[in-house]
Amino acid sequence: MNNAAQTYWHEFWKAEEKPTSVTAWMFGGSPDELAQLVMDGIKTATCSGHVFYELENEPLPRINDYSIILNSEEQPVAIIKTVEVSLVPMNKVSEEFAIAEGEGPYEAWKSAHVTFFTNELQHHRLTFSEDMLLVCERFELIDVKKK
Repeated sequence: MNNAAQTYWHEFWKAEEKPTSVTAWMFGGSPDELAQLVMDGIKTATCSGHVFYELENEPLPRINDYSIILNSEEQPVAIIKTVEVSLVPMNKVSEEFAIAEGEGPYEAWKSAHVTFFTNELQHHRLTFSEDMLLVCERFELIDVKKK
């Protein structure tokens, strides 16, 4: 986590007892646009390929995890709290979940994610499949950083 994200985290909690675990990250593809959707209350869900957690030896997200959302310049813009995590094959993701990702109707979500995952998997010499396992998260917006 960079210094700006750490400062934002500490300033947000001030005297309150803050959670001990927090991560800082940006959305893939269009980090600024997706972060803005979160800040506007439109985007309340996200997903990523399970395989990427395995490849990077990263733990899966858990309920009550906190995350600092970064923009494309790696500056903190918001804090979210994970409220639900599920593992779902991509071809079984519900239309309701896709809409909660805030990127349009189901077909637009699917098209964007097929393109994104295909490109990301190619970096690891892997091939996309419609039934790839996704880590689907729902979250609550906790704070939007004041400018």
